[in-house]
Amino acid sequence: MATIRDVAKQAGVSIATVSRVINNKGKIKQETETTVREAIKKLNYIPNKVAQGLSNQRSNAVAFILPSISNPFFPEMARAVEDVAQQHGYHVFICNTDDKREKVLNYLDNLATHYVDGIILNSHIIKEADLEKLRNNNISIVMMDRVLEHEETTAFAVKNRAGGRKATEHLLDVGCKRVAHISGVTDIPTAQDRMWGYLDVVGTLPWYDTSYISRSDFTVEGGYQAAKELFMRHPEVDGIFAGNDLMAIGALRAAHEWGKAIPNELAIVGFDGIDMSALTTPPMTTVQQPIYELGELAMKELLGHMNDEAYEAKTVNLDVELIIRETTMRTQQN
Repeated sequence: MATIRDVAKQAGVSIATVSRVINNKGKIKQETETTVREAIKKLNYIPNKVAQGLSNQRSNAVAFILPSISNPFFPEMARAVEDVAQQHGYHVFICNTDDKREKVLNYLDNLATHYVDGIILNSHIIKEADLEKLRNNNISIVMMDRVLEHEETTAFAVKNRAGGRKATEHLLDVGCKRVAHISGVTDIPTAQDRMWGYLDVVGTLPWYDTSYISRSDFTVEGGYQAAKELFMRHPEVDGIFAGNDLMAIGALRAAHEWGKAIPNELAIVGFDGIDMSALTTPPMTTVQQPIYELGELAMKELLGHMNDEAYEAKTVNLDVELIIRETTMRTQQN
């Protein structure tokens, strides 16, 4: 494999001159540049991208920090981030945190001292002060599902509260009389917003009290355990709005074990619109987020932030859509 020294020898110039041609830096005679580029082509020389990054303070690499690679929601978003990044000559490092603060901080420390040009960060446990080192190293940041107060940080999210209202209203519309909610844990803003959407609809109804809400983590097992708790507390529950599709799948499993016919005895709505929601038995009604679009927009925004000195941050909240499938298609209203 040819080296930069080989190119310099072939072209009859110094290594520094070859470096200036590769990095488009400094004044070089056209004749010299042509000679160097011909030598590069003849030797099939491939420049060292790391060395180029050290030279121009750019790595052509970005990081996507996400809470759980096992949740199908995030790989789909990561695919969009990678698609856009590759179109613009960037590589993407995927950083899975398992929703643990110490792992998030470890990634941030490492990324701040190793050349990445930008970070898309999806973490509800991050604090404004945690990002100071990144900004001091001129690393651009775009947030997902979390709005920070810093004026230079763009954030992307969806209308979670409106989605919660859509899900709950739909359950009442198909004839449910007692609608419960399986919520994510209280320190996750998206979980809180979806719960508030549920409360907007049922919070003032005569039968409602807080025992109709069961909290768990955003997993199938979490939804399964939360649904069983609801069935024990309120056997009369005939509708469940789950805070994400994985929890809805867990609730569906619990319903089968308890002998509840879906959807006539129990209707279920999830949230996210992951591909798996269409593959359950029966297929799951869900509030669909534009998952791919979120990742695509976030990466395009990061590119703009990295390359535009006049960049202005903003907060973007995208619409969600209710996708009606068989878990709420009742043949008769109760």
